[in-house]
Amino acid sequence: MFSANVIKDGDFTKTVYTLIKDNRFPDAIKILHGIPESNSTRAGLSLLAYCYFYIQDFNNAASYYEELTQMYPENNDYKLYYAQSLYQACLYDESFQVTKKIVEDPEYKGQVTKLQAAIKYSQEDVLSAKNLVNACPNEDPDKEVNLGCLLYKDENYEEALAKFLTALQNQGFKPYLGYNIALCYYRLKEYGPALKYCADIIERGIRDHPELSIGMQTEGIEVRSVGNTFTLHETALTEAFNLKAAIEYQLKNMDAAREALTDMPPRAEYELDAVTLHNQALMNFEQNPTEGFEKLQFLLQQNPFPPETFANLLLLYCQHEYYDLAADILAENADLTYKYLTTYLYDFLDAIITQQTSPSEAYQKLDELASRHTELLRKLTKQVQEHRNRNDTEMVKKTVMEYEECLDRYIPVLMAQAKIYWDLENYQQVEKIFRKSVEFCNDNDIWRLNVAHVLFMQENKFKEATGFYEPLVKKSYSEILNVNPIVLANLCVSYIMTSQNEEAEELMRKIEKEEDQMAIEEPEKKYFHHCIVNLVIGTLYCSKGNYEFGISRVMKSLEPYRKLGTDTWYYTKRCFLSLIENVAKHMIVLRDSVIQECISFLENCELHGKTIRTTAYPSLSDENETPNGKETVAYEARKIKCLLLKLQNY
Repeated sequence: MFSANVIKDGDFTKTVYTLIKDNRFPDAIKILHGIPESNSTRAGLSLLAYCYFYIQDFNNAASYYEELTQMYPENNDYKLYYAQSLYQACLYDESFQVTKKIVEDPEYKGQVTKLQAAIKYSQEDVLSAKNLVNACPNEDPDKEVNLGCLLYKDENYEEALAKFLTALQNQGFKPYLGYNIALCYYRLKEYGPALKYCADIIERGIRDHPELSIGMQTEGIEVRSVGNTFTLHETALTEAFNLKAAIEYQLKNMDAAREALTDMPPRAEYELDAVTLHNQALMNFEQNPTEGFEKLQFLLQQNPFPPETFANLLLLYCQHEYYDLAADILAENADLTYKYLTTYLYDFLDAIITQQTSPSEAYQKLDELASRHTELLRKLTKQVQEHRNRNDTEMVKKTVMEYEECLDRYIPVLMAQAKIYWDLENYQQVEKIFRKSVEFCNDNDIWRLNVAHVLFMQENKFKEATGFYEPLVKKSYSEILNVNPIVLANLCVSYIMTSQNEEAEELMRKIEKEEDQMAIEEPEKKYFHHCIVNLVIGTLYCSKGNYEFGISRVMKSLEPYRKLGTDTWYYTKRCFLSLIENVAKHMIVLRDSVIQECISFLENCELHGKTIRTTAYPSLSDENETPNGKETVAYEARKIKCLLLKLQNY
């Protein structure tokens, strides 16, 4: 965000100048390296430094400018360019030391002061940065922008926004100003205006720079990398697409978030900036968790890395129950813990990790954390009411935002407490925990969903569970495939268990119709909603002893057999093994026609399951390994078929 001047044009040989004019910096570098004297003459070194700077290879640029400063110590231009290159390479102390050598030169004082302010800003020395910015003349157009950046750093987003809007009005539309404004709106959770400014940046980029191939990757068109050119930097396209992806992610529009990342100008993976790499890891995590972990671990070794990286890596480790890895990361990076984790987040992670060795101690830690939040929520509720009584709209808005942020922190603590008893299958205690929080969470979808789950699991409160599941499903009824399939399955079961079979059938018809429609519109995409609903219903009937109907629903769930997968097979084989056990014990009798249907089904599973694993990946490193013969659905389907044939002939 911080504004600092960049390198100006120099004198170039005709050939190299033409290449640079056409933004063909890599070609210019190849020519220069092909001329031996380029690495020793003033012109050659200047050209190389300039080209490396403009492809954002700042370490190489700094190396050549350093050599030029040694060869021509009286030339302050080279010192300024050297300092700028070091700054862009995040070598802040070294850059600041170089600026000290030219800060007293009146010709350079303005540029150097802004560069020093940018360095202090990047080092989070806000006070020094503010003093340096205030030392700049008022007529400098960058001063207003830099003051806005300082306000943003202090989390005064509304005041920062006002500064950036004033700068935009005075200077006209500039991509980096549009991005700063969008970022402020994002922090204020005003996603509409934020997306509007992102769209303006993207629209201008498409119009002015067709060579950047914006959106072509998403369309499936093969395009070569555009590289990290200075043109790309000036357009702020990378920043705009990343911010757009972050907003869509917050709004739970995962497809739109991923599309925003593929729409940005194409670059090779090694050319990606840290923010893009972080967002790719986060937004593609469900499809490829191993790669996501690898990218976040890689970023943690870089300097600098996005501040969210550390917290997100720890949270994802805990979410996927790699608690030992989370504990190791915390222990090995004590300096990052104090810098990048809030007190709340550290206490929360500490309690989650403690749960593995001492659930009672973890519950106590979570309870203390929950108590602090409930106290604050009550206080904020009272403040909202007071501001409303005084008709203070601005303060109401601000306090409501604080309340929502506090509630967002409270919900995970509450769920972690509930999970301790959930794992012990003490569902009544879980229900008690949720009842205590109804004062604050009654309108929260996450809370309502988990209340529904705990009522459902008690097996004698299906009517109450229906009351919680139904509004969540009806809210997205027009786009039913956006609802979690387990929620749909549980609602169907709740309908069946409360003799509302017509409602269950209607819901299943709706799901099947939507899946058939999506199969036409997006044939490459798999939807498992109807499959999971049938699996759950089939399992329910099997558990109640009605195996003929239950097994028929289970077999129907996997048709067509592209629905066959590790998870779906796991629940399918459980029903078949339960069936075989009960037949072997002479507790049930199956008609030959049913056994033949089962055998035919298992033969199809054998045919389609040759490469499908039967167990979840045992470790992160094993995800891409080919399963051996006994770890496939085909092998297990043959074994189950063999058992059925033996029982039939017995």
